[in-house]
Amino acid sequence: MKETKGRPLPLGASVEGKRVNFAVEAEEKARCQVLLYKKGEPLPFKEIPMKGRIGKVHFTGISGMDPADWEYNFLIDGVISQDPRARRLIGREIWNDPKEKDPHEVRCGFLSSEYDWEGDEPVFLPYQKAIGYSLHVRGFTMHSSSGVIGKGTFQGVREKLSYLKELGVNQLHLLPVYDFQEKKDPLNYWGYGEGFYFAPKSAYAASGDGEKELKDLVKTMHQEGIEVVLELPFAQGTSPQLMEECVRFYRMEYHIDGFVLDEWNAPVSAIRKDPVLAGSKIMTRQPEFSKVMRRFLKGDEGMVEGVMYWLRRYTAKEEQYHEITSHTGFTLHDLVSYDRKHNEGNLENNRDGTDYNYSWNCGEEGETRKRTIQNLRKNQIKNAFFLLLTGQGTPCILSGDEFSNSQKGNNNPYCQDNAITWLDWRELKKEKQLFEFVKGLIRIRKDYQIFGQPEELTGNDRKGVGIPDISYHGEHAWRVPSEISSRQLGILYSGQTVNDRSVFIAYNMHWEEHDFALPVLQRKKRWYKLAGTREGILEAFEELEDQRMIRIKERSIVLLAEGERKEKQKGYESLATFQDDQPS
Repeated sequence: MKETKGRPLPLGASVEGKRVNFAVEAEEKARCQVLLYKKGEPLPFKEIPMKGRIGKVHFTGISGMDPADWEYNFLIDGVISQDPRARRLIGREIWNDPKEKDPHEVRCGFLSSEYDWEGDEPVFLPYQKAIGYSLHVRGFTMHSSSGVIGKGTFQGVREKLSYLKELGVNQLHLLPVYDFQEKKDPLNYWGYGEGFYFAPKSAYAASGDGEKELKDLVKTMHQEGIEVVLELPFAQGTSPQLMEECVRFYRMEYHIDGFVLDEWNAPVSAIRKDPVLAGSKIMTRQPEFSKVMRRFLKGDEGMVEGVMYWLRRYTAKEEQYHEITSHTGFTLHDLVSYDRKHNEGNLENNRDGTDYNYSWNCGEEGETRKRTIQNLRKNQIKNAFFLLLTGQGTPCILSGDEFSNSQKGNNNPYCQDNAITWLDWRELKKEKQLFEFVKGLIRIRKDYQIFGQPEELTGNDRKGVGIPDISYHGEHAWRVPSEISSRQLGILYSGQTVNDRSVFIAYNMHWEEHDFALPVLQRKKRWYKLAGTREGILEAFEELEDQRMIRIKERSIVLLAEGERKEKQKGYESLATFQDDQPS
């Protein structure tokens, strides 16, 4: 093993066969060394000075070393430092390890030389076909009720594959999976802030090998047609160069399909232009969708125009996705159960977290035994799923919302590594009806091209079929109920635009029932009820007796589709068959 002339780029440790180039950023006059450790040995085997320097980059090369046998750190002005671009961190395999570490115990490692991807490639679903599902790797399966072996790990997520497939989602959004220091006061549960962005967190690996388990997770999901999207909330002050390198690295090394970035922090435009990332999803959040839908859900006036806009919005143009709830706020259960945040457990005197939740407790703060309030809350949760899953663009579900998971009113549980943030899978059995409802809505969304159109709807007859691609209705057909007091809206999606069946959705968020005029269908076509807030997903599609008017109960949504008379008895299990016969 000998020293060779190094290069200033790329930063970090770059392996080229039996040669490794080391480069690190430090002050120009800093004294920089590479500490080499034989794998498993407690102290450095050798200290190698970094004699090369350009600007603030210090570098050297070492030949004749097999990276599989070595680990390393940097020594900068006498201080042991880990490589910000390390591909692996050794000594951080235990979550929130209470043991005080010797400075040499945490060190950097190299990527494994081989991994059998078995021909894997990213899925790259069209935006309009993706149905997202956001989860925290630890919180998703850490609860004792999860029923998995690898609790709180990448393996645990893999063990829930059959559940994810049954639900019907096809895009996983993972909160930070890179190595971060969770042992702080308060604890950093989400992983926001500074971290080793290139190193998968080995505390999220049942085997202690974060690299392999993340790759196993990605490969397994891809085999089932499920995309994997990483959230990368880089800390303020992180260099744009590092951010772009990091995104490119996960695409190439881990086959990641997409990334959620903070457009106020990351160089999103530059990253989207990177040729290596062509086809990858470089996504940002769209908070306005959530705000509008929450306010419409609780019955605020003046929301109809906003609902019309966001339900037709095609998010691929801005590479955004839609959500009503996320980890940074109330769960869906809490959105309809609390008027105020309850973050006392965060020990910040309830000052943290937003005060603007646009929530409504349905008549009583927190948990209640009142049956009328319980039933109203269940209806409101179903209404929220209707709003999320019957619009255009890419919807994203917060994990656990499909079985009414609660955080007890905490809308900022960034420091809660306990039952507040761990999904309690016992609730799935209690809320089986809700789960089946969400599963049914996802299936309908997939089966009807109406809900995943490749172009943004304009309200014009784009195909020359005599009817606009989308139109709005109320108590009178073809008339938008846009009065400030209106809390109801009917939407007709023309099936002829996409060679599909037309669909009519009646949204009534008023506390009073309302009549909706139904657009007249072509000869021999009839309106059938497929699903409703109160009815659930219908086992047998119901042909409406009155084909011109439908009355919708208060705070309810009903989904109708056109069909032939002969299809009257076809139900949920025949949905795919129901779709086979195209409208004439």
